[in-house]
Amino acid sequence: MKVDLTGKVVIVTGGSKGIGKGIATVFAEQGAHVVIAARGMEAATDVANQLQAQGLSASAATVDVENYESVESMATEVANSFGSIDILCANAGIFPSMKLEDMTTDHWDQVLNVNARGTMFAVKACVPHLKKANAGRVIITSSITGPVTGYAGWTHYAASKAAQLGFMRTAALELAPYHITVNAVLPGNIATEGLDGLGDTYLQKMAKAIPFGSLGRVEDIAYAALFLSSKEAGFITGQSIIIDGGQTLPEDAEAF
Repeated sequence: MKVDLTGKVVIVTGGSKGIGKGIATVFAEQGAHVVIAARGMEAATDVANQLQAQGLSASAATVDVENYESVESMATEVANSFGSIDILCANAGIFPSMKLEDMTTDHWDQVLNVNARGTMFAVKACVPHLKKANAGRVIITSSITGPVTGYAGWTHYAASKAAQLGFMRTAALELAPYHITVNAVLPGNIATEGLDGLGDTYLQKMAKAIPFGSLGRVEDIAYAALFLSSKEAGFITGQSIIIDGGQTLPEDAEAF
């Protein structure tokens, strides 16, 4: 897929690993300057250096999406350094597993603060700069878990991901007069380093749940985000795209 992002400035929160790193790589390959924004500067710098070694344009920034001042400062620094913010990929998120009976308010708040409030903070901080861009774009990384499916141990995560979509729809309405689109990608089971250590049996179980018979790649999510960032997608807003290899389709898991 070819989308010319030459001259565009893209922020990817949570861009130092997993889906965020995949998004950052694909966008950089299309000519954008990508800012890898993450809590850990060392990890963000490592990814930026890897992209630069490939002849791509990238830089690193530190951000704590739970803290609005941190997010606002990062967005202002990016806009001042590179002249604009054209695309925000609000991807930062956490997914600790915990049964409802064991969950405390602190556990709940941490996940909602990072995943849902962190998304709002990132979008809010970038809005003044996206308004100045020519057709700004916001792509939120949500999940099938919460909006479409449930998974034991993830009540807090599921709630946060459903909340992102409610936020997305109204944000899309508010920002439409400025020709800023706000959309979301909903990954299914995707192979990332976050799955390392779960064991082959668990990974095989995850793959078996997908009609395609294998886990998705981070690039599968990145290319969907890339389309939503394109000028060709300029009349699409407030929408979500499921990228799951058909995982959510079967009524009977044994039917395929």
